[in-house]
Amino acid sequence: MIKLTVRREVWPIRGSFTISRGSKTEAVVVVVELTERPHRGRGECVPYARYGETVEGVIAAIEALSDRIEAGIDRHTLLEIMPAGAARNAVDCALWDLEAKRSGKPAWTRTGFDQPKATITAYTLSLDTAEKMGAAAAENAHRPLLKLKLAGTGDLDRVAAVRAGAPKSELIVDANEGWTADHYRDFAPKLGALGVVMIEQPLPANNDGGLMGLERPVPVCADEACHDAATLDKLVGKYDLINIKLDKTGGLTEALRLKAAAEAKGLGIMVGCMIGTSLGMAPGMLLAQGARYVDLDAPLLLDRDRQPGLRYEGSTVYPPLPALWG
Repeated sequence: MIKLTVRREVWPIRGSFTISRGSKTEAVVVVVELTERPHRGRGECVPYARYGETVEGVIAAIEALSDRIEAGIDRHTLLEIMPAGAARNAVDCALWDLEAKRSGKPAWTRTGFDQPKATITAYTLSLDTAEKMGAAAAENAHRPLLKLKLAGTGDLDRVAAVRAGAPKSELIVDANEGWTADHYRDFAPKLGALGVVMIEQPLPANNDGGLMGLERPVPVCADEACHDAATLDKLVGKYDLINIKLDKTGGLTEALRLKAAAEAKGLGIMVGCMIGTSLGMAPGMLLAQGARYVDLDAPLLLDRDRQPGLRYEGSTVYPPLPALWG
């Protein structure tokens, strides 16, 4: 018999984290533990208000299925009875972890991929004034890939300041739905000249038709517009890449399906994250293998991480040890 435990945890962010929708000073996560003695599987999710999620609602959704989970539900049945989102992610990743602990074989052996290797992660610069973002870039100029949070007005100045502060870093930018099509037409050629290699979710997900057929001096990546495989067809022709996040797909099981389907349609892959701990990032390391861009830097933005956590050396992140996950 499996015992389900669900809990809320709060992890302070170093300073604050700001995007076009607002700021936060702490990461609030939900952790699922599945105990089948002597084994324990864990998963973590981050409920996101942008998608209508709350911590209370996510916990309630998981606890509503406690009988089926404790009876030994499998991951594929889970996809049928829970919608994509944070709640399913925590349960799905806990099931992956429990399967690994039961079998004594790492989770990656069930993905069809080779053993995961270390990869370079982007490091995110929070939205701020051009001067402060330039200073933050200078402090992180040793990092090979920087991700900038943008908002619209003043963005060209922000990127120029970052480029001056970190002249050798590759740059990707994320507008978090804060632009219009006119912003893209105006900004993209100038951002390309500043060395920006990708623009993430420039337009609102529910009003992104303006991207269809738009000239692309800089490739565009879907984030808020891309959730699970069911959302993929409407992205073709609008976007060049998709950002796969486990909290959107509802876990690693669906994320692997989405990745394969997107690659079959010629879309590039970015693997991203919400602001959480290494437990939330660990399954993403399996998904990140072979991705064009990896953005699993959330533990670097926290004041402290859970122990043991993922190993970071600069911007290089290593696959999880079994004591953490998988």
